[in-house]
Amino acid sequence: MKRLIDVATGRRKADLVLQNARIVNVHTHEVSDGSLAVDQGVIAGVGAYEGKKELDLNGAYLLPGLIDSHVHIESSLVSPEQFARLVVPRGTTTVIADPHEIANVAGLDGIRYMINAAKGVPLDVYFMLPSCVPSTSFENAGAELDAAALAELINDEAVLGLGEVMDYPSVAAGDAGILAKIALAAERNKPVDGHGPMIEGRGLNAYRAAGIQTDHECSTLDEMRDRLRLGMRILIREGSAARNLSTLIKGVGPHSARYCSFCTDDKQPEEILNEGHIDHNLRLAIENGLDPLTAIQMGTLNAAEGYGLPRKGALVPGFDADLIVVDNLRHLNVQQVYKKGVLVAKNQEALFPVNTPDIRSVSGSVNVAGLSEGSFRLKLKNDLVNVIHLHPGNLITEKAVRKVYVDDQGCFACRDKLDILKLAVIERHKASGNVGLGLVEGFQLKGGALATSIAHDSHNLIVIGDNDRDMLTAAEALISCGGGMCAVKEGTVLDTLPLPIAGLMSNESADQLNQRLGRINRIAYDALKVNPQVDPFMSLSFLALPVIPELKLTDMGLFDVTNFEFIDINAE
Repeated sequence: MKRLIDVATGRRKADLVLQNARIVNVHTHEVSDGSLAVDQGVIAGVGAYEGKKELDLNGAYLLPGLIDSHVHIESSLVSPEQFARLVVPRGTTTVIADPHEIANVAGLDGIRYMINAAKGVPLDVYFMLPSCVPSTSFENAGAELDAAALAELINDEAVLGLGEVMDYPSVAAGDAGILAKIALAAERNKPVDGHGPMIEGRGLNAYRAAGIQTDHECSTLDEMRDRLRLGMRILIREGSAARNLSTLIKGVGPHSARYCSFCTDDKQPEEILNEGHIDHNLRLAIENGLDPLTAIQMGTLNAAEGYGLPRKGALVPGFDADLIVVDNLRHLNVQQVYKKGVLVAKNQEALFPVNTPDIRSVSGSVNVAGLSEGSFRLKLKNDLVNVIHLHPGNLITEKAVRKVYVDDQGCFACRDKLDILKLAVIERHKASGNVGLGLVEGFQLKGGALATSIAHDSHNLIVIGDNDRDMLTAAEALISCGGGMCAVKEGTVLDTLPLPIAGLMSNESADQLNQRLGRINRIAYDALKVNPQVDPFMSLSFLALPVIPELKLTDMGLFDVTNFEFIDINAE
């Protein structure tokens, strides 16, 4: 502290002075010309300073490092080390991560892996402990984490609070198990994240009364305003599977802006590389009419304050020197990134190496009972069925009733003239033999099958196809490679993308993974004719998520999320 004061008063030279900058003040919405002094990784002052090293920014804008207020690193399909190499060059210096994907596969070992893997990279990765493992009692996951289990990690310095509470019916019912988890965070004055799509009225009041402080699941302005009125923070999401920013940004006003921040939730590497990370959210917000300084405040200070990070999110003395240099306040092209005063990225290229991940504790996670073509046969009582109707670009599905073809054995039969495919969710953690079967409309696959071990949130195997033989072949290919993604056409495996880290992430570099992901997606579109408006594997992965309406499939059966109950495949 004494040394920092000596630098701030000018009695001592700073380690680094960034000169001739246009410095953005997120507290007052001002931009001032001047210099910024950094010493031992901390901002010492803004003004005229001398430094051991002085860099001329030539009038470029200096902003605080960006913060992603809610992200599942696993959705980037790479290890935490490689994730840092993806997002830091785009100006993100801090993320609030919820590792509930890997926790649903590997429990506390999975969370510990993520915490340890994130150490030593120039990205501050804070964690919210997964509150719903499994997300509901209507599916089988690889672990079950109650309050006693979470207590082992709640005091870890990397843990900020409790992750998104998805089981909102249990909250409203006063279920002792979920309330014990909320209390675990509340007793330590740690935040609790929400996940409450379409909750309203008394149900929303109960959710807020339980101490849940945020929501990233708003898809309408009414939902957003209902939560803001109850003092909840809104994490405006723009990711790969769900894109809500253009709608919700219209709800950001002079009084509500300070309660809003940005998040990506789930974003794949190709889109991070091509369009950006939180910098993309800022650009999109500005394109939709938001004042640039408000957008920057939302992407920095608001997130820091919301999660109790007092030294993050602003360019003021005593704060961490997490800084980004951009060309202007409209395009926000990130030219340099400093982490605690050290240049870690330039011209969107990472300047830091990372270690090869040690994945021994989270590999070998696919454990499936024997399968046959018969595992995929869907018996029907009649030809009128409940179908999952897919909406491209939206996690919310629709419960539809359709007339389908039934073969002479009383089983569902695919026909080209109907865009209805078979869906299977296969339990892959304990070899229970569970296989849930359902039907999907809107995917448009023809002549084969796709499969992945990413199936939110319990991450069982999920397979979609128009014939049983190819569905079996795809599932068996995933089992043999330890999880990942697979495309099959007419009995031939066209491509496999192994994901050895819990069946969720690659241990390759982000660039290598992105090339392989691009290839298998192209095969899905070109060879299997998947709907071009659908992200083949990400859209497939969310069809098993029983906490986002309206109709989903788990390994236990077809699940009506609105009524929180299983329903028969046959419509009444």
